[in-house]
Amino acid sequence: MSQLSVIFRRELGSYFATPLAYVFILIFLVLSGVFTFYLGGFYERGQADLVPFFSFHTWLYLFLIPAIAMRLWAEERKSGSIELLMTLPITRFEAVTGKFLAAWVFAGIALLLTFPMVITVNYLGEPDNGAILAGYFGSWLLAGAFLAIGSCMSALAKNQVIAFILAVSVCFLFIVSGLPMVLDAFAWAPQWLVDAVASLSFLIRFDSLSKGVIDLRDLLYFVTLIVAWLAATAVVVDLKKAA
Repeated sequence: MSQLSVIFRRELGSYFATPLAYVFILIFLVLSGVFTFYLGGFYERGQADLVPFFSFHTWLYLFLIPAIAMRLWAEERKSGSIELLMTLPITRFEAVTGKFLAAWVFAGIALLLTFPMVITVNYLGEPDNGAILAGYFGSWLLAGAFLAIGSCMSALAKNQVIAFILAVSVCFLFIVSGLPMVLDAFAWAPQWLVDAVASLSFLIRFDSLSKGVIDLRDLLYFVTLIVAWLAATAVVVDLKKAA
């Protein structure tokens, strides 16, 4: 675990070594506020909760999280530092997990900096802070799912822009898989297949979490998705190394 810690600290520190991290956090905070108070109709709803805040996170993450993930492996391959990384006394699991955890913590920091939202709703009314906490936890899990997919796409691509496009495309498919227009295309399929496709949707899985309802099935979905994509990342890194 010590080597995992080394990779984690190295990666997390690299985010704050450039202005890009601060630009990302600023963009995330500004867009969160705009979507919540203007597009989400926060004041018009007349309710002291953060449902409008969380309802836009899936779409916010669609572009912002791949922007974090695209550098995880693509930058290493482009600079050639991945060869040095692979010669260190670390396992593939430690390298993949360390990089992912650093990116996930960074995303968590950006999410925590939205705490003025919590202060605002508590000032305006008496919200269910337990539900708000559950929403934050669900949002962090959602970010982890986006990051795990982005990590795999970054391992596949040598160019960060290509990694970004691939990650956005795959994540978009996971978002829209539960929408009626997509499910209508499976009208020919048996119901179990339609239900299986719908169950993959980030929108459906995150909806209840964003409202403070913690369902074990939703938690297992996100955990399984993260583990599966990180395992795929390790396989891709091995294959690219062999190539």
